[in-house]
Amino acid sequence: MTAVDTAVKIDFEKAGGLVAGIVQDAKTGEVLMLGFLNDVSWQKTLETGFVTFWSRTRSKLWMKGETSGNRLKIVSTATDCDNDALLFKVEVEGDGLVCHEGTVSCFTKPIA
Repeated sequence: MTAVDTAVKIDFEKAGGLVAGIVQDAKTGEVLMLGFLNDVSWQKTLETGFVTFWSRTRSKLWMKGETSGNRLKIVSTATDCDNDALLFKVEVEGDGLVCHEGTVSCFTKPIA
């Protein structure tokens, strides 16, 4: 993982303790998934170099790929202009199927 500017303060308070974490393939630019992080999962992400989310439904930390092997190894991280969302550019370990439905991306259902 590239060095993270520790002077940047992520604003977890604006949305009740959570920020959106957008995951993008570092090589192709494809958006793979969206999850949420709290301060604890953000710290775990910084410590490990792998994206760790806060599961809103299970109320616990969740490292994507922990059981499937498709972990999200961080290449770079950026925040938006308000410091209340994160963008992770990643290399996917394992077979590369990030979505629990067996696809590379979770964004596979066209609306219009």
